[in-house]
Amino acid sequence: MTLVDAPWPAVDSEPRPWHRAENEVASRRQLRAAVGEYRAALVPLIADREVPLRPETLAIADDASKELTRFDAEAGSFAAPFAAILLRTESASSSEVEHLTASAKQVALAELDRSDSTNAQLVVANVRAMQAAIALADRLDEQAVIAMHEALLETSAPHFIGGWRDQQVWIGGGSFSPHHATFVPPHHDRVPRLMADLVRFADRADVPALAHAAIAHAQFETIHPFPDGNGRTGRALLHGMLRAADVTRNVAVPVSAGLLGDLDAYFLALTRYRQGQPDVIVETVADAAFRAVANGRALVRELHEIAASWDALVRARSDASVHRVKAHLLQHPLVTAASVAEAIGVSEVAAQTSIDKLAGAGVLTRAAGGARYRVWQATEVLAALDAFAARARRARW
Repeated sequence: MTLVDAPWPAVDSEPRPWHRAENEVASRRQLRAAVGEYRAALVPLIADREVPLRPETLAIADDASKELTRFDAEAGSFAAPFAAILLRTESASSSEVEHLTASAKQVALAELDRSDSTNAQLVVANVRAMQAAIALADRLDEQAVIAMHEALLETSAPHFIGGWRDQQVWIGGGSFSPHHATFVPPHHDRVPRLMADLVRFADRADVPALAHAAIAHAQFETIHPFPDGNGRTGRALLHGMLRAADVTRNVAVPVSAGLLGDLDAYFLALTRYRQGQPDVIVETVADAAFRAVANGRALVRELHEIAASWDALVRARSDASVHRVKAHLLQHPLVTAASVAEAIGVSEVAAQTSIDKLAGAGVLTRAAGGARYRVWQATEVLAALDAFAARARRARW
């Protein structure tokens, strides 16, 4: 690879014709504003460019990478439930960046197909996208990115999946036309080449891992290759790259939760990236990583305390299935007899016996459902997850 040694290129723009639909219904002012050319982003190729980062940026990115790896090792040594719960918290936080909020209980109900909350269902879909990103981390090609997006939207918007967008999209300025948008991504005929270039950039091994992932994420958001779901897919890609670089191997550290404390800074960093300033997005992701680790440690510590209190409350043989149910509750705080039976490999009768034992000890309480389809909740785990989300939203905690 021959690298182009030059300052990081800024996004330019190009004129594009706009053809208004004949049946548009709007005010005269809106109709007049949607006439003639608009300007779409002209995004530079980056696969062969030197990445010019300041020494202080490289230092903070290196420190953040080490902290992520340290926490990944800590959480990975605890038990499988922590990997599942951290994956859900990252998915919920990434969705909240897009103003898709749902309580921990609603998300848990959605996992059981018992929630009417559209946002909760979208969070569960984002869990699938994150799982796809992690599974495909060792081969992050164009089809892998499309597969992440498909996992995200296959239920809520199946008409958008299967490939790159074939229409112009824009951010802000209303839904009528791109003429007054805050940002107009590149015309769709440029997307295939840009995404092929991005995948080549993502395959490089000469850029420090966290900086590499942050820049790839910013380039992805600038290209905006899909009609919808770009933000969540782009943050899943970031995790896939961290996994591919061995920064994380055991858990999905909830970096999006770190971004939530200052979304204005995150969106400004993406703008600065488009102006040719890659340091800002790298530093923003590094700061988010530090916040995510601190918040993640608080969550894991609280879950440890909850699990210890359950052990004190529930007395049973070491090989009793109730212990496996307790571990399951740390990652799935709402359960039914059927969901427990499937998860731990016992009959529904045995599952219900364990649930009844936990309910008798105060670990579980009745959440919803009739006599036949009862749902039980681990209230302490739900409270810990909601507390994690509340901390993530605060600029300082």
